[in-house]
Parts: sequence; C-alpha cells; structure tokens
Amino acid sequence: MIIYLHGFRSAPASIKAQALQRHMAAKGLAHAFWCEQLPVSPRAAIALVEAQIAHCRRERPELRPTLVGSSLGGFYATWLAEKHGLAAALVNPAVVAPLSLEAWVGPQTNLYTGERFDFTARHIEELRALDIAAITRPERYWLLVETGDEVLDYRDAVAKYAGARQTVLAGGDHGFSRWNDYLDALLAFAGLPS
Repeated sequence: MIIYLHGFRSAPASIKAQALQRHMAAKGLAHAFWCEQLPVSPRAAIALVEAQIAHCRRERPELRPTLVGSSLGGFYATWLAEKHGLAAALVNPAVVAPLSLEAWVGPQTNLYTGERFDFTARHIEELRALDIAAITRPERYWLLVETGDEVLDYRDAVAKYAGARQTVLAGGDHGFSRWNDYLDALLAFAGLPS
C-alpha cells in the first residue's frame, strides 16, 4: 500500500500524485494507493494519515504501508516512518519545514483546488513538534532530490538522510521533473509488483 502525502498548498490533484495513481491503476494496483487532501493543520494531517495506517494494518494486513511524501509531505512521512517503523520515499522533502514555512504565515491559496486558507503561527508550532532531529534507521528511507529545486536546498536533505538510499539528480526543479522515470522503482520499494 502506498500512502502518498502531498506538499504545502498542494492536493491529490497534483501532477505527481495523479501520475502515480494512474500508473498503479494501469497495473491493477488501484486498491493499493491512498492519497487524500491533507488538512492545513500539521497535527490534523498526521491524525488523518495515522488513521489510514491503522486501517491498513487492521483491514489489509497483506498490504504493508509505505509512505511517499513530497515536500512538506516528506517532512510528515519522516515523522510517521520513525513513529510507526515504516519505509518512506521522500521527494524533494522539506527537511526544515518549521523554518522554511515561516515566511508563508498568512492567507494562502491551494494551487490545485483554489481553496483559500490561513496558515498561522500555531501551524508552525505544530510543525516544530513533528521535527525529527535525526533518522534512526536510514535503510528504511529512499531520498529522491533534484539539485535544481528552486524552493528547497537539496543539500539539507542529502545531509539529513545520510546513509539512506539516495537518488540525487542534476538539474530539475521542486516538482521533481523526472518523476515518471521512477514510478516502477517506487512500486518495487513498496513491495508491490512493478
């Protein structure tokens, strides 16, 4: 089971989420993909994903949950992987989310749904509570970054996930322009037929 966590101001309609969902559906794996709109509140987002993890373990124990997180979703995936002992693929993750998102406090608009929302100082505090200083088992992580990320410094992620499997690609952007090249590898990472 792939649990896909989108980024800040993003949605299940994002390019990466849609591409992965279509790819899995084409391989008869639609039942093994989960991606829902994450609440603005980090605490509420974590609660939603933890409910899905619990559901997977209870109702579909044959489908081991694997987290795939993009940007802020990668920040969440790291906390969840550490707490629940899960594997996580992190795509241009927001390694220092509490710091990098401070500049975004105020009114925001979701890039895919058009929904307006307020991102507050309380949300920053919720992010701080989820910050993982160091990962404990690098072997359960796969980092995918492009050096041309215009939003986040890929070197922060390379350092944080030292010892983990790392795919560092020259150029690209924050959207991870070569995403489609790695979909089968993501399925294999999740233990699904590719």
